[in-house]
Order: sequence, then C-alpha cells, then structure tokens
Amino acid sequence: MRIDLLLNKLCLTKTRSIAKNACDKGLVYLNGKPAKASAIVQDGDLIRFRLYGDEHELRISRVPSGNVSKKDAPQYYEMLNRIAFEPSD
Repeated sequence: MRIDLLLNKLCLTKTRSIAKNACDKGLVYLNGKPAKASAIVQDGDLIRFRLYGDEHELRISRVPSGNVSKKDAPQYYEMLNRIAFEPSD
C-alpha cells in the first residue's frame, strides 16, 4: 500500500492529501530514507514523520487490506516514539 494512503487509513493524518504534501515536503521517512507519496509500505517497515507539532516514529505490524475504523487502527502499528518539536521558520 502507498505510504500516503496508509497514513490516512490508519488515521495518522486527517486526509490523504495532507500525507501526500508531507511526503512532498520531505517530512516523511520510510526505513530511514525520505519517502515519496507513492512509496510502498510492507509489514515491519519503520515510518517517521513530522506533523501536528510532533515527530512520530512507528513500526507497521501489518498493512491493512481496506478501510480501518479509528478504534482498530492501532492494531496495525506500534508507536515507538513521539517527540514534540519546534518547527523551523
């Protein structure tokens, strides 16, 4: 599944276009490398992104096959770290 779609399906971003724009601006990393919006995510991948005033780091335990309810979303990933950051001007 594409990383922009995954971030949206797992309720980590509010919309897919926000996830895509974050990728375009270099705010999303897949396994330590900057990710394009079309990057494919697989089970076990590490995702790090800076959005909403925090830097999130998570490991995907399994990629969903379709839509995911908000209450079930945390079953698909393990949050490794969340750090507040100061955005640069």
